[in-house]
Amino acid sequence: MAPSPSAFSTDVDTGSREENATKQELGAASRFEEKRRRSRTKQRQIGILLFDGVEELDVVGPFEVFGWAASQRKDLFAIATVAEQGDPIRCSKGLRLIPDHTLESCPSLDIILVPGGAGTRAAAQNPTLLDFVADRARQCEYVVSVCTGLRVLLAAGLAVGKRVTTYHGAVDEIRKTGLAAAVLDDVRYVRDGNLITSAGVSAGIDMALWLVGEITGDPPFARQVQRGIEYFPAPPYAADV
Repeated sequence: MAPSPSAFSTDVDTGSREENATKQELGAASRFEEKRRRSRTKQRQIGILLFDGVEELDVVGPFEVFGWAASQRKDLFAIATVAEQGDPIRCSKGLRLIPDHTLESCPSLDIILVPGGAGTRAAAQNPTLLDFVADRARQCEYVVSVCTGLRVLLAAGLAVGKRVTTYHGAVDEIRKTGLAAAVLDDVRYVRDGNLITSAGVSAGIDMALWLVGEITGDPPFARQVQRGIEYFPAPPYAADV
């Protein structure tokens, strides 16, 4: 007996719904991939906060990584240093840096990086700096600290309740505040959402290399950057540490 017209109709309707669902899924996947592609090709504006007593390598290490990456892919990063005023900043070991921008002239940021150093104790009690960091962080794709720059992020409320790391000598201090969900040690960097915190000084280089790979979706490129800056740590006297 031949199937009734309604059976054909039902089969056709079911097929159409399945086809439409498949098309919608493919369309959503395509839009997601396009969004991700655009995200990975978008130039990111990085702002590195400066203040008196900032640790030199906390600034210069990530700057070198991002700068090298940008030299290979012209539209990848734009990097600027930012300070409360335009005067030269005296770093922890005496290096002087001239900021590119004041807080008022700072452009819109995609990534804000707060380095560490002895000067973070004062910076974490500076309401002008804290307001700036908290305000800009709301618009940022990533909020980053190196070393004891975590003090500033905690004081600004940006790392409260998060898993973090910091300079090994500050781990107990941060744990005693009870502000972070967990303070990890013996790790180079920790990601919790869009918050990325690194351990001390040279660990900022590791964090920056990871971020290059994460943003570009291209770990081999991050390894090229690593090779470009010849960052292959093999310190002498390791057995004595």
